Amino acid sequence: MNGPSATPVKLTERQKTTLEHILRRSTSAQRLVMRARIILAASDGNSNQQIGKQLGIERNVAAKWRNRWAAAEDKLSAMEAEGIEDKDLRGEIEGIFADAPRPGTPGKFTAEEIVKIVAVGCENPKDSGRPVTNWTPRELAEEVVQRQIVTSISTRTVGRFLKMKQISSPTSAATG
Repeated sequence: MNGPSATPVKLTERQKTTLEHILRRSTSAQRLVMRARIILAASDGNSNQQIGKQLGIERNVAAKWRNRWAAAEDKLSAMEAEGIEDKDLRGEIEGIFADAPRPGTPGKFTAEEIVKIVAVGCENPKDSGRPVTNWTPRELAEEVVQRQIVTSISTRTVGRFLKMKQISSPTSAATG
């Protein structure tokens, strides 16, 4: 059963050397190594099905990375013609192999905002004029909005941040 012919992959000598470097480097993430293997196998003229059998992956995975590589070939060739350094070429190739952003809603709060919220949670509530000895999620939510760290936040979210950081009182770290 023959399907559509696979997109041909042509590698320059530098690209091939860079892909082999990714394979040999002990710090390369395994997903990068697998993707480099796919492209090297594709450049040898293997079909997606052959690559799948050879590497123990589905043929659609081989097709995905082959097509992504083919879409970037002109850009890579142009960069090489401009005299790009080897480390920059490797970075560009690793960028091609990067996972696409996942669907879904991004987080509502930045890491910086979360850190500031937790920092307020580490303070003594009485220093902020709060009539409590320990922060409650409701009191802390009101305080971070009042300080304009965030425009709004639910008590449930504040509670998750506190639970995540195991902050129950400003003295818990000193006595625990």
